[in-house]
Amino acid sequence: MIALTGANDHRPATRDDFAGLPADVAPRLLGARLTTTVQGETVTVRLTEVEAYHGLGTGVLPDPGSHARMGPTPRNATMWGEPGHLYVYLSHGIHSCVNVVCGREGVAGGILLRAGEIVEGRDAAARRRRAARTARDLARGPGRLGDAVGLRHPIHDGIDAITGAEWHGAVARIFLTVEPAAASAAGPRVGVAGVAGTDAYPWRFWIPGDPTVSPFRWGRGAAPPPAAR
Repeated sequence: MIALTGANDHRPATRDDFAGLPADVAPRLLGARLTTTVQGETVTVRLTEVEAYHGLGTGVLPDPGSHARMGPTPRNATMWGEPGHLYVYLSHGIHSCVNVVCGREGVAGGILLRAGEIVEGRDAAARRRRAARTARDLARGPGRLGDAVGLRHPIHDGIDAITGAEWHGAVARIFLTVEPAAASAAGPRVGVAGVAGTDAYPWRFWIPGDPTVSPFRWGRGAAPPPAAR
């Protein structure tokens, strides 16, 4: 069982915390903590950057950048399930990226955990992320974050971060801040192609000035003309 970290300013997340639309819930994850125990090693990351994604029929604005934009598939099945589980997918055939499922069961949505600060288990995270040059780089980007906390696709896809039930040798829990983050920023999602990566979808949220926030880059066909930037 994972103990509550930062007990005075964090509380265990509940299923209801993730029952809303991802774009509405995502800012609430800033400052939250994801704690995992994998193969006996515990790591906690304080979340500093997240992105929301909606599935087919979720909300009023179709999201062409979502894995669930065309409906249920074997790959995105977790996104259509119970909120509070983690959708762990493989990016570029290499990186395991972690999302928190949002919305009621049968309505697809997820919040990508883009970046964070390792606040517990730094030695374990560093062993998993040997290429990291500094502590701030251990979870600075979604692939790095997935590596640092030890969650891997496909074995850990679907793990429940609300109950903390063991799933293929791993346990995960999310702890939300008692009070929302005092400051946050919003803008286009990182590296998402086409209109889904433009200002029409300001669904990336981050803590301004935090050194662990990942660098921004426009996706293919998403960048506005230079005069408009």
